[in-house]
Amino acid sequence: MILKRQIESMALQGTILFAHGSRDPLWRKPAEAIAERLRALDPTRRVGCAFLEMTEPDIQTCAAEMAGQGVDRINVVPLFLGVGKHAREDLPLLLAQLKAEHPRIDFALQGAVGEDERLVDLIAHIAL
Repeated sequence: MILKRQIESMALQGTILFAHGSRDPLWRKPAEAIAERLRALDPTRRVGCAFLEMTEPDIQTCAAEMAGQGVDRINVVPLFLGVGKHAREDLPLLLAQLKAEHPRIDFALQGAVGEDERLVDLIAHIAL
């Protein structure tokens, strides 16, 4: 068990922040700010932003770039406030494609950030 944890801690990890996308190029700034903060918190982690539509890169491009950097594990974080069709249906299909394209990479799909009580609480405090 200890050896397994040591091997897992040596794995090169990545995080893909996955958002919807927009025609407005300024729309991506919050996702990029989160990515920069994540890089500052963990400089060893590979971090990328990926978008479903209207903005590049898409999730396949982002995952392929990380695969090229030798990433062993990728955590996909949906930057959605709620679970609609994109988070419930589209993203699991995209993740299945990524697993087929990159079988040596361990992909994990996190829940939508808007369903995390910490974010709900933070937004409520901001609204006050």
